[in-house]
Amino acid sequence: MSEAEALVKNWDQHPMLRPRIEKVVVNLNVGKSGEPLEKANKVLKEITGQTPVKKKAKKTIRDFGIREGESIAVVVTLRKQKAIDFLKKVLPVVDNKVAKKSFDIHGNFAFGLKEHIEIPGVKYDPEIGIFGMDICVTVNRPGQRIKNRRKENKTIGPKHMLTPEESIVYIRQTLGVEIV
Repeated sequence: MSEAEALVKNWDQHPMLRPRIEKVVVNLNVGKSGEPLEKANKVLKEITGQTPVKKKAKKTIRDFGIREGESIAVVVTLRKQKAIDFLKKVLPVVDNKVAKKSFDIHGNFAFGLKEHIEIPGVKYDPEIGIFGMDICVTVNRPGQRIKNRRKENKTIGPKHMLTPEESIVYIRQTLGVEIV
C-alpha cells in the first residue's frame, strides 16, 4: 500500500483528520485607483460571482505613484462549494498543474494567472483590458479554527497539524491536480 492510500484509509477511519479547502482568496492588484480599479472590480465580480472588497495601500511609494490609504487592489474570498467550483474552473488554465514549491509548511498553496481571459467562459472586452490575478488556497483540517479564533484560542498538537504531503494527496484526490 502506498503512502497516499494509507493516508486516505486513515482519513476514512478518522474523519477529523481529513483535510478540506477552507477558503480561496482571489487578489487582483492594479496598483492605482480610479477607472482601472473599477474595471478590475467588474472583472472579479464577473469571474467569481461575489462582490469584491477594495484594499488600500499600506504605505506611500513615490516611484510607483502610490499614496498611503489609496485603494489599489480588489480581493474576493470564496468558501465551501463556491471555492471548489472556482478552483475547478481556474485550474485548467494552468493545465491542472501546481508546483510543489507553491505549497507552504502548513499545506496551503498559491498560483497566479497572467490573463483573466484564459478562464473558460470569460470573453475579452477591449474597454476593460486584461488583468492577472493571484489565487491563494487555504487547506486545513476540522478543528483548526481553535488556533485562530479571537476568544479562548488554543494551540493544536503537532499530530493534528496538516503537512504539505497530506495537502498534496488531498488536492490530487479532490481536484485531480498534478504536482510538478
